[in-house]
Amino acid sequence: MPKSRALPLAERLRLFRLFAARATEKLRAAINRPFVFVSEWRFRLPEKLLIAPPDIRTGDPTVAEDIYGGYYAFRGKIVDAHGQSPFDLPPPSAEWAGALYGFGWLRHMRAADSAVARANARSLVKEFLARRSAPPQGPVWEVEVTARRTQAWLSQSPMLLEGADYDFYRRFIRVLTKGYFLLQRRIDTAWPGKARMSAAIGMTTFALCAQGGGFLLKKAVKTLNDQLALQILADGGAIDRNPQTLLDLLFDLLPLRHAFAARGKAPPADLLRAIDRIWPALRMFRHGDGSLALFNGMGVTAPDRIAIALAYEETRGQPIFNARYSGYQRLESGDALVLIDAGQAPAPLHSGDAHAGCLSFEFSLGPDRIVINCGNPGSRRADLRLSARTTAAHSTLSLDDEASCLFGFQTSAPAWLADKILVGPRNVPVAREDDAQGAQVLASHDFYARRHGLYHERSWRLEAGGASLRGRDRLIAANGDSPANVNYAIRFHIHPSVSLTLISEGAAIVLETPGGENLIFDAAGLPLAIEESIFFAAPEGPRPCEQIVVYGASADIDEIDWSFTRQAAAATA
Repeated sequence: MPKSRALPLAERLRLFRLFAARATEKLRAAINRPFVFVSEWRFRLPEKLLIAPPDIRTGDPTVAEDIYGGYYAFRGKIVDAHGQSPFDLPPPSAEWAGALYGFGWLRHMRAADSAVARANARSLVKEFLARRSAPPQGPVWEVEVTARRTQAWLSQSPMLLEGADYDFYRRFIRVLTKGYFLLQRRIDTAWPGKARMSAAIGMTTFALCAQGGGFLLKKAVKTLNDQLALQILADGGAIDRNPQTLLDLLFDLLPLRHAFAARGKAPPADLLRAIDRIWPALRMFRHGDGSLALFNGMGVTAPDRIAIALAYEETRGQPIFNARYSGYQRLESGDALVLIDAGQAPAPLHSGDAHAGCLSFEFSLGPDRIVINCGNPGSRRADLRLSARTTAAHSTLSLDDEASCLFGFQTSAPAWLADKILVGPRNVPVAREDDAQGAQVLASHDFYARRHGLYHERSWRLEAGGASLRGRDRLIAANGDSPANVNYAIRFHIHPSVSLTLISEGAAIVLETPGGENLIFDAAGLPLAIEESIFFAAPEGPRPCEQIVVYGASADIDEIDWSFTRQAAAATA
């Protein structure tokens, strides 16, 4: 992809406004800092913790055994402590250090449910407390890490404080209190998105759990309500458009709701509304095998986590089918399911994990995944992350091997914007029609119009009963001009469990699913290619797979019909 591309004037102005907004936030935080210090001075150190919110994430006793043996495996990196404290070791990555100091691994010690694991957990917390007066290294006191540590310590406090002496108890609470006021001071300077949401949840949880926390609760709840209003859209989607964000939020918000009940307080209405909106949005992304669709940063799905989160839904709801605020569509008939990305890229400050996958889709039959996006390789293979975010790693059309977004590293933008999407499709109109014969979505985007003078339009039609999925890709001249001839590639990445065979002299492909059902793919007689691809989101790590590719040039064929037809339906036709 081309490097150091110039940003259009409108985008430069938008970046200027972004810089101005960030500067304003930092100024506001600086102005508020003395008031926070006064509040901290007035606040009396709690004598005890009144409640411990539940941690509904599952723990793994084998991880506790590894930690006892001195092996710390976080975010794709394994460190052998060789008898040293992990807090004295140079971290192999910032992500590893964040996981260590976030203390989320305490849940594995709890899951081990043994005296050895509990003693080891307390010992490690003591080691951290003994070093906290030293100059902070790495992410120890970063906003998101501090918020995660606050939540972990509070939820695991019964294990950590059982039989604890007075000195340990006071130091433990003192660090929690310090963390609360640090979050209050720095939340406006933290990166917008997950860090601020984590900070608001951590502040509210501490105010509920600590004796005398009522003095802090009003401010914490207001901060929480502000973040919920900003980051949870009207249809329940997340502002960063990442399905994983919704799952992570449920695991934080559900214990917080429980904490309000445990203190005999009514949960804020905004909190209850956010939870109620997230559940159907999360169901929207769910395939028949329980995994979530691979859009905008979604990687490996942990089916047990989804099942746990959905188990807390009081009444089993239905998925959203038309999520116009978060930019997704769901077509479903029989056991056939199509999930579509039909939205704009997130705003730059929320786009750190977003992908250039506009008008991409995934297709499944019952538990069998058929068409996929390549997904997020996660921290274990961070070197592949950039490749996974390109349009070529998605089941959609790309022009001239160019992504449908412009990333910061491709421009002269500051380094802190390097992984952000600075320019994406501005207009993504969507039309949907449901009738007795099936459901259809028509969408388009304008990203390529600026550089190549072409709009990309795509339609999907899922026939009643799921007998076939028919689609059409069109390249439409912008403003009625005659654009230059541009090469295109339409890619359909296929799940590793599905095998492909060319037939009809390369004009059709048979797809054999693990469930024993065969489909026929064709593109109105155009020549098809089967090429290598890679499935980044496999639980065991990236796996090779295949992709179907239709190549062409806009001046020769600008409208391409394609279909996936079940073999029985194809034979009847």
